[in-house]
Amino acid sequence: MTFSRRSLLATPALLLARPAVSQARFAGLEVKLGAIVPSSGPFAEWGRTNTVALRMVEEQVNAAGGIGGAKLSIAIYDDAARPAQAANLVRKLADDDKVLAIAGPLTSSACEVAFPVANQAKLVACSQASSKPGTAAANRPWAFRNTIDEAVLMKTSLPWFKRSYSVDTIAIIYDAKDANSVALGSRIMPEMLKENGIRLLNEGSLATFNTGDIDVSAQITALKALNPSALVVAADYSQAVTVLREMRRQGFIKPIIGGTPLISSAILRAAPEIPVVSCATYYAGQTGEKVQRFTNALQPRLRATAGLPPTIEPSMYDAHMAEIVGMYTDAVLRGGLTLKPADLESDREKLRAHLEKLSGYEGLSGPIHFAATGDAVKVFFTVVGQNGSWTEKLRGCSTSGSLTC
Repeated sequence: MTFSRRSLLATPALLLARPAVSQARFAGLEVKLGAIVPSSGPFAEWGRTNTVALRMVEEQVNAAGGIGGAKLSIAIYDDAARPAQAANLVRKLADDDKVLAIAGPLTSSACEVAFPVANQAKLVACSQASSKPGTAAANRPWAFRNTIDEAVLMKTSLPWFKRSYSVDTIAIIYDAKDANSVALGSRIMPEMLKENGIRLLNEGSLATFNTGDIDVSAQITALKALNPSALVVAADYSQAVTVLREMRRQGFIKPIIGGTPLISSAILRAAPEIPVVSCATYYAGQTGEKVQRFTNALQPRLRATAGLPPTIEPSMYDAHMAEIVGMYTDAVLRGGLTLKPADLESDREKLRAHLEKLSGYEGLSGPIHFAATGDAVKVFFTVVGQNGSWTEKLRGCSTSGSLTC
């Protein structure tokens, strides 16, 4: 019996391998993967949904006969978004669990500490969410990210934002405790605003808050007094909702733009009348057979999970996790791995080499490759969140050299 391309793609959660592969090739063996997610701490909701997505993938792959007959086993650990804990978990997964590769960590702050450990261990780690520029590039060759850095995305979304909302002046507020938010708010956006001819009204005194703050009234009062035509909010959605709610309370209704961590159904409910512009590689409500199959499979599981909101929707990072496992699976089936315990070191190297030259792999929204920086080359969308839903406005590709979508 063989798995054809069609039958593998019928698994809702995963985009697996392309050629027909003998089901019995790895019979009796195991594909052991690791995952590092923040199931507690400030990004706990993302970590919990990641866990549900991974367990769904694991269940569906094994129900379909495994990976060439091998059982898929994913060891999932909580780093609580603490960098030192993420680094320790990389060591545990490498030395104790003896996994083939790792999915995660999620935050750029954790990746900056965990990726060097993965390099030392010669173990692939691919983040599902980190988008601070240069984080993977600084930790090659074992660090990868199934994401696009924020500077690349803003080159497309900011000019559109300026045209669409007649933005000539703007102000910035960012989370000073999050690495990606700091990079976006204090460095990337000020530079790109200048390039696009948008005057930054609070240059030299950018507004900040800290992860977990529940009162940003003073910051919003000061920003409102500047009367900008728009606002940059550099924060993840769980922190940005505090900003949006305060804007709404003060009647400061201006369009905002921010990075990929804004993408969430929760932010749409914070202030439905405020347009939120960001970029995504997947979003709930996105159309397309493959995407809708994934959404329809995962969403009921998320809503049935204790501790998650009853109206929750799959996140972009859940989709990225499924794709990461799919790419690792692709390497197992096409990269010459043996899955024998004695060959673990060489199998890890073969998987890394396969990812570096990944070709023809179809993610949820299109093909995925990896640039020399370790970042994904893939399709992305500029979207607007308003009145309860996301609407696609532009489609782009994080082209790198000869690699394109």
